[in-house]
This record gives sequence, C-alpha cells and structure tokens, in this order.
Amino acid sequence: MKRILTAIATLGLASFALNLSAQQTSSPQSQPGTAQQQVDTQSQAQNFEGKITKSGDKLVLQDASSQTAYQLDDQDKAKRYEGQKVKVVATMDSSTNTLHIVDITPSESR
Repeated sequence: MKRILTAIATLGLASFALNLSAQQTSSPQSQPGTAQQQVDTQSQAQNFEGKITKSGDKLVLQDASSQTAYQLDDQDKAKRYEGQKVKVVATMDSSTNTLHIVDITPSESR
C-alpha cells in the first residue's frame, strides 16, 4: 500500500513539474501591447451587429435583434459611424455591458 501511494505521489509531482516547465517555455512573459496580446484579445473577441446611436452624451451600439444597448469603450472609433449599421469585433465586459472594440466596420446588411 505504501509503495502504491509513493508511486502515485511521484507521478503526480512529475506531471506537475512537466506542466510547469511547458508553461514557462511556451508562454514567455509579454509586454503590454505586444502582438501576442493582440492575438489573445482577438481570439476572445466576439462579433456584434447593430446601429451606433447616442445615449445621453455617449455613443452606444444598439443591437436590434436582442434589444440591447452596449456601451463602447472607444468613442473616437465609433464616432465616424454614428447613425450607421456596423459590425463590431470586441471583447465584452459583462459586468458593465461595455464593448472593448478591436475593430469596427460598416455592416453589409442594410
């Protein structure tokens, strides 16, 4: 019984060491704004479609299909599309209902 427990503990520690080593070699520490972070952000981003409208003094993305208005973190990017239907690639902060814009383009559907 003691040998079995020792073997299990040894295998567990070896597996942990291999995982730790693999993480250190495969994901080097990156600086803010690096290409790796941009790829990570884009891989987590989602597509949203709607119309850029004013809500008070802020621009929002009004999604007609879900009747949801999303706050937009980059007002400058959104300003040139005010009143237009757009497709927004963004990550969403669900706690504040804010879209962190990665890309914004005019929508193909009219």
